[in-house]
Amino acid sequence: MRLLRLGLSLLIMIVLNSVPSESAVSSIDLGSDWLKVAVVNLKPGQTPISIAINEMSKRKTPALVAFQSETRLLGEEAAGITARYPDKVYSHLRDMLGKTYEQVKEFLDAMYLPFDVVEDSRGAVAFRIEDESGNVSLYSVEELLGMILGFAGDLAEFHSKVVVKDAVVSVPAYFGQAERRGLVQAAQLAGINVLSLINEHSGAALQYGIDKDFSNGSRYVVFYDMGASSSYAALVYFSAYSAKEFGKTVSVNQFQVKDVRWDPELGGRSMELRLVEFFADEFNKQVGNGIDVKKSPKAMAKLKKQVKRTKEILSANTMAPISVESLYDDRDFRSTITREKFEELCGDLWDRSLVPIKEVLQHSGLKVDEIYAVELIGGATRVPKLQAKLQEFLGKNGLDKHLDADEAIVLGSSLHAANLSDGIKLNRKLGMVDGSSYGLVVELDGPDLQKDESTRQLLVPRMKKLPSKMFRSIILKKDFEVSLAYESNLLPPGVTSPVFARYAVSGLTDASEKYSSRNLSSPIKANLHFSLTRSGILSLDRVDAVIEISEWVEVPKKNLTVENTTTTSPNITLESDKNTTEESDVNFNSDGVNENLSNNIVEGPSTTELATEKKLKKRTFRVPLKIVEKTVGPGMPLSKEYLAEAKRKLEELNKKDAERRRTAELKNNLEGYIYSTKEKLETSEEFEKISTADERKSFIEKLDEVQEWLYTDGEDATAKEFEERLDSLKAIGDPVFFRYKELSARPTAIKVARKYPGELQQIVKGWETKKPWLPKDRVDEVMGDADKLKSWLDEKEAEQKKATGFSTPVFTSEEVYLKVFTLQEKVASVNRIPKPKPKKNESETSSNNTNNADSTSGETPEKEKQTTDSNGSADEKTNPDGSAYDEL
Repeated sequence: MRLLRLGLSLLIMIVLNSVPSESAVSSIDLGSDWLKVAVVNLKPGQTPISIAINEMSKRKTPALVAFQSETRLLGEEAAGITARYPDKVYSHLRDMLGKTYEQVKEFLDAMYLPFDVVEDSRGAVAFRIEDESGNVSLYSVEELLGMILGFAGDLAEFHSKVVVKDAVVSVPAYFGQAERRGLVQAAQLAGINVLSLINEHSGAALQYGIDKDFSNGSRYVVFYDMGASSSYAALVYFSAYSAKEFGKTVSVNQFQVKDVRWDPELGGRSMELRLVEFFADEFNKQVGNGIDVKKSPKAMAKLKKQVKRTKEILSANTMAPISVESLYDDRDFRSTITREKFEELCGDLWDRSLVPIKEVLQHSGLKVDEIYAVELIGGATRVPKLQAKLQEFLGKNGLDKHLDADEAIVLGSSLHAANLSDGIKLNRKLGMVDGSSYGLVVELDGPDLQKDESTRQLLVPRMKKLPSKMFRSIILKKDFEVSLAYESNLLPPGVTSPVFARYAVSGLTDASEKYSSRNLSSPIKANLHFSLTRSGILSLDRVDAVIEISEWVEVPKKNLTVENTTTTSPNITLESDKNTTEESDVNFNSDGVNENLSNNIVEGPSTTELATEKKLKKRTFRVPLKIVEKTVGPGMPLSKEYLAEAKRKLEELNKKDAERRRTAELKNNLEGYIYSTKEKLETSEEFEKISTADERKSFIEKLDEVQEWLYTDGEDATAKEFEERLDSLKAIGDPVFFRYKELSARPTAIKVARKYPGELQQIVKGWETKKPWLPKDRVDEVMGDADKLKSWLDEKEAEQKKATGFSTPVFTSEEVYLKVFTLQEKVASVNRIPKPKPKKNESETSSNNTNNADSTSGETPEKEKQTTDSNGSADEKTNPDGSAYDEL
């Protein structure tokens, strides 16, 4: 039960319900290499929680953005040009958040990524992108990530067919304040409302606990995740507690994250780089002449792409080939590698892979045999050598693989998104308690402050639950500064200075001067209010100056002398009691005093003289102080002005993308129409029945003309031009295809119409026996309409036989169906006429009246007696002995 009080109560579901029928939220698992999106969608006919597939029908999408020929490409489109334009396809963007220019530059060199980068005003990296016209644009990491997140939002909306703006985004536990704030701003640029960031291990824990029952016993579970760029091990405690629900005692599952440890630089990418280096050296030896393929970005991009496939093959086979055509200088590269050699190249990585899980056990004090399960997630955990090392350390023959290694995090995060959404109601509970990955401290600095324990305090202990509110108070008289920092014993990757945020607080000096001349009952204080959000972001929300003043004020005396008092009832007195409070004295002298004395007061001339006395009272003033953020460095948040301009640029790119997609779609529609139409005209004999030879020849010539334009001048045509060309072809083809359709549709419709009158006769016969009350005129009316339908069909068929197949049809299948449906609706309306209520017999009514007259001349009916008794209630009140109730 304590866990529930500590944490956030999540409502996790098997069946989902919603107030709005089209509510939808999403979760985004943004990795270094891949992007996965899950949607919680309650639209009828769709799975409540599902993975959004991309345009290639894949469940994960490359986390890439590219700029080529003044066109922005995202996801699979960007991946398609990586080998040809490695300098224009931007990858691993998540890992560059909050990093300095020097750190990113070093990372890019290690990854053989030839991006053109410059240092921005924050000391962070900016990507320099030049189009074919020579125009240069600079984009921050947040802007490029915003494009990828916007693409994720588009996938969610395309999948769910409704607008999806709310999302939960998963992040590695080692993400610090700069990375978390940067990711939220990136989502803001994409127009996504981040309901919360969620640590990846919490998403996996949610997915793990959704279908389990912990009422029979609690358990410790370690989630071990090795992804593309990093590894971590999280210790999670699952349990259950009893709660009342609708008067019944139910068991509710819950979990608490006890600890998490990580290696931010060990992942599948580390193994791939070892292979890349190995094969690059092998190619250099094969070619010789001092050639170094590592200096060619295109060659390294090709090699890295093939190495990924080779590593995947080695996970299932003991040997894998690699083949790269025209790797460098038109030279092909082919080789093979054994799993044994691969494991040798990565020899030092296997011991490193155990460090996170060893640290988790060491800091928790748990032994291996106290761990119920070690669940593997992340693509790199499929490597056989890694699994063997884990089995050896844990002493297990088999590891736990109950979760989908790729999708566990995004699916669990979607449950969190559903719970935080306003429009979705979940009906299975799973309590969740996650904590801050870092210990956070607050430090104050000012002219009157001496550095001591009071000016530097631990604000957020490591693993403190999310979300939380904190409060600190300090005696101060002058303006000061607030710094937020990490505990020095554990810093986020790449962070050299523990301070991550600075604030200047002003207004305290002015407030102190204003109230210093007053009688202060205690020193002036500054109250600082902090919040640690559900996303793990710490901020200074507000600061108040608190001034307490003692003042002498005049108040009425408690003992009052009353002269010429009015005459009152014996139980009422105007003399104030000695214990009456000051507020009572004030109320006594208010205008409403007569109301308190009730109506028994006899009015008369009176005067009341009230004496006053001075009393010392304390008054507290709270003055809001001004807070200005002064954070500098790569972790500095983007300004409002920068965000507004960046959002404008992204919206323009989105419009261009939408127009490009629309153009491509219309071009494909035009091309498809030409091919399908020509094939039908040239191969189908049916078209000879509904069109002349000249008509078909003219149409085919027009199709050839547009086709030639499509592959010459139309290559760079606009969406409007494609649409106009398609409309011009359809103006010719639609009448032909309409006659072609009617050639088979009209006989089918006529068959249905001819059959229905016979069915109607059977219906009418049934009415005669089962519904004899139906009005004869209504029945005759529908039978008459059936005769009219037959006559109309005879007439139209005769006219159609006289017409040629090349002319416009005399009547259409749609007209036939409309007449049949109209008749069927009229039949249904007759069939719905209810049976009339039976009328009372006149002789029976007369007999009843006679009986009523006889009863009137006799005794009063029991019901009438009761009424009389009831009406005699006034008499009953005057009869205290209760004799009137003897019969009852």
